[in-house]
Amino acid sequence: MREYQVPAVDEVADDESLSDAVFDNAEKFPDTVSFRRKHGEDWSDVTAAEFAEQVTSVARGLIASGVEHGDRVSLLSRTRFEWTVLDYAIAAVGATTVPIYQTSSPDQIEWILSDSGAVAVIIESDEHRDVVHGLRDRLTSLRHVWQIEPTDGGTPAVEHLVAEGASVDAEQVGVRRAAVRADDLATLIYTSGTTGRPKGCELTHRNLLTELKTAGVLFGDLMNESASLLLFLPLAHVLAKIIQCGGVHNRTTIGHVSDTANLLADLAAFRPTFVLSVPRVFEKVFNSAQQKAHSSGKGAIFDAAASTAEEWSRAQPSPGLVLSLKHALFDRLVYGKLRAALGGRCVAAVSGGAPLGERLGHFFRGVGLPVYEGYGLTETSGGITVNTPDAQRIGTVGRPLAGSAVRIAEEDGEILVRGDLVFRGYWHNPEATEEATSDGWFRTGDIGDLDEDGFLRITGRKKELIVTAGGKNVAPAVLEDRLRSHPLVSQCMVVGDNQPFIGALVTLDPEALPAWRTEHGKPAPGEPGDPSDLVTDPDLLAEIDLAVKDANQAVSHAEGIKKFRVLAVDFTEAGGELTPTLKLKRNVVTQTYADDIAALYDTAGARR
Repeated sequence: MREYQVPAVDEVADDESLSDAVFDNAEKFPDTVSFRRKHGEDWSDVTAAEFAEQVTSVARGLIASGVEHGDRVSLLSRTRFEWTVLDYAIAAVGATTVPIYQTSSPDQIEWILSDSGAVAVIIESDEHRDVVHGLRDRLTSLRHVWQIEPTDGGTPAVEHLVAEGASVDAEQVGVRRAAVRADDLATLIYTSGTTGRPKGCELTHRNLLTELKTAGVLFGDLMNESASLLLFLPLAHVLAKIIQCGGVHNRTTIGHVSDTANLLADLAAFRPTFVLSVPRVFEKVFNSAQQKAHSSGKGAIFDAAASTAEEWSRAQPSPGLVLSLKHALFDRLVYGKLRAALGGRCVAAVSGGAPLGERLGHFFRGVGLPVYEGYGLTETSGGITVNTPDAQRIGTVGRPLAGSAVRIAEEDGEILVRGDLVFRGYWHNPEATEEATSDGWFRTGDIGDLDEDGFLRITGRKKELIVTAGGKNVAPAVLEDRLRSHPLVSQCMVVGDNQPFIGALVTLDPEALPAWRTEHGKPAPGEPGDPSDLVTDPDLLAEIDLAVKDANQAVSHAEGIKKFRVLAVDFTEAGGELTPTLKLKRNVVTQTYADDIAALYDTAGARR
């Protein structure tokens, strides 16, 4: 077995908890700007002292409402400042935060509230209110429903709790905080569930604090009192949660954006020093910039600049004089404008949730915005391996964090992990916990490889491996990641289990289509954004065919895509084909588009 382990650096004391940082900051650095809060188009500062005061006031309200140590309190909301205040107030009274994605279905909401035994739920919208009210009779543990933005004249959740807590002495919050131990349950995060019913992952204060302390050492130059971060990923996801806590822990100024429709404008106004995102966002940034350049007649310059950026990154640490001069020229012509689009202060980014791909990794490093990829699951408190400014190997997801170990199983290449980052178990599900762990190692379900320096490379997911009729094992992610990098491609899913060859379903990016139509003289559709007329268009199919051939360069001939089918509908979270972190729900796509998949293996129905 191949294994790589990193010794622990700064262990978590038994009496430490997540909310300690809030009150330590308020005491030692009261005037530090901890948050910038958006009001319409304006941003206002929230100091460390003011944030601690708000957390205390809400915590007093939770105590007054009867929330006890160990109780579960659910948060069903988009990413916003109130989410963070409520999250830390729940931690301060020794309760457990149970996040729910704001896009969750009524069945998912009912399951999480019921299975967790939540005593209270804090919702955001009227839609959430209607769903929860319709479930009240079946949720026997639920005593309170508070709404962040009521539209019926009611009192907003934060204001309500502050008023409720007026009769509770602030010292009681201190007493409750002091009773919280490192091994208490901090959050119960339900896996988004690409298949089956979500399981509750038990993450303790020790789990999360271990992540914060180890990652804080590695990213000290990026997350500190001089840095700023704009959060727009769902805080219900473990990666956004841990970055939120890391920002507070390291006194990094944090902003929140609930609606990403105007993300570029918000980035320009907030001017973060680094961003956190998933690979699809970085793909969209590149594709949009490329499409815009080609539409304005500057495509050749952009393509040359992109090629130079990648070449310069791959040539590090010795790019040579000629390449360095070309790179410096394109920095003035192209790269500087890309950095300016993020506010002009951004120096790096963190990516997780899925593979970014080597080409994009080298491109962004080449333009002066290195993207540090990591790897982890909800069960590992977020990242358990990560690339860092001092140790980056593009194409890998980095080395294990301090105090963690990664092992590759000899029999099937599965990635096994252990350390204080690994969760306590699945809530009320000892069978699932036992199935996922063996001799102290957590079985991730992913397949990968370790190089001699301990850098981990993800090659696929065990349950997603496709076995063709000829017995060939194919990891679909390699093909899908490369195919999605094409500007016209929004999503794709590789298929071929028990079939004679590999095929793919492809969806089109609605943002890229208008410019492509103009460039190729294709009339606009009667319904804006409708790509139905293009799914059999020879010019479009030829371009997708080139993208497929490019993707096939990453695999052997036997693993390559032989036929594809372009769909008239995109895969979306709202449609049920994607999770909130934009991962494919393969079972849903397989069922919904069964006829299209069957057509791939019918000569008359194939698109290529």
